[in-house]
Amino acid sequence: MSLTALFARAQTAGGNSQVLLETTMGNIRVMLYDETSLHRDNFLKLVREGYYDGNLFHRVIYNFMIQSGDSTSRHAQPEQLLGLYSPGYQIPAEICYPKLFHKRGALAAAREPDEVNPERASSASQFYIVYGKRFNDEMLDEQQDRLDKQTDGCVKLTPEVREAYKKVGGTPHLDGQYTVFGEVVEGLDIVKSIDWVQTDDNARPLEDVRIIRATIVEP
Repeated sequence: MSLTALFARAQTAGGNSQVLLETTMGNIRVMLYDETSLHRDNFLKLVREGYYDGNLFHRVIYNFMIQSGDSTSRHAQPEQLLGLYSPGYQIPAEICYPKLFHKRGALAAAREPDEVNPERASSASQFYIVYGKRFNDEMLDEQQDRLDKQTDGCVKLTPEVREAYKKVGGTPHLDGQYTVFGEVVEGLDIVKSIDWVQTDDNARPLEDVRIIRATIVEP
């Protein structure tokens, strides 16, 4: 099966809603999945309200992901610790694995850890975009061992998902534990550029990377 056919079967869910993130390093366009309608509708609501305008990408980890959605970051001082704020509600988990998984370019909701959030409910506003890396079979076997420990053996990397991680890349150790609710359709090169910036010990970029504005756009 071709990779194009794989993703058409595994991860296309209507794609009627798209959002343009204009950042200080370039534009990123994301498509929101219809299967994860609670997350889709909440994200669109916040975009309409201008919630993301001016937010920093406050947490960036090389070859892993870029994260935003803390509105206090708009006026953050240098070296200020960020990522502690989101609106005072959560979104129930809509984990649709293995149909929706953490391939490169996946848009997913951040959340508090299992110890305080066993239902794996999502942050109301904080999201991350996956960059990740490509894997070979030996590396994927190691990732499966890690998933077995994290999920008591409940999350298995299917042959199709393994193929995607080998050809496209991503972050398989998050699968089945966080809600993936969209994907990048334009600007993956911008995600890479942000993912590769220099950061401090708290994973905050040394030079601010900001969402100038987020707008709903036509597919």
